[in-house]
Amino acid sequence: MTQPDIALTPAAAARVAAIAGRQNKPALLRLSVEGGGCSGFQYKFGLADAPEADDTVATTDQVALVVDSISLDLVRGASVDYVESLGGAAFRVTNPNAASGCGCGTSFAI
Repeated sequence: MTQPDIALTPAAAARVAAIAGRQNKPALLRLSVEGGGCSGFQYKFGLADAPEADDTVATTDQVALVVDSISLDLVRGASVDYVESLGGAAFRVTNPNAASGCGCGTSFAI
């Protein structure tokens, strides 16, 4: 069985649906990777209006997660979750490609 390129957990899908509903936007979360952060690369999340031609799309509970082809090379096999803890609530990426990460969980190194 092959691992999906990217996955969205049900908890993350529910949170995206709630945010998109309040903002009258499609339930479409974009994950991209940019240079920067304390470990070299950082995750960036935002609502999107539609997938782009080169996007990979993962759907959970009618909510889509889209990742562009360049970012996908850095997060292939990853899972996006939504977690609430004493430190706050946030989307978290479990990335099997990351060799190290920072304490805040928003940046990583390969």
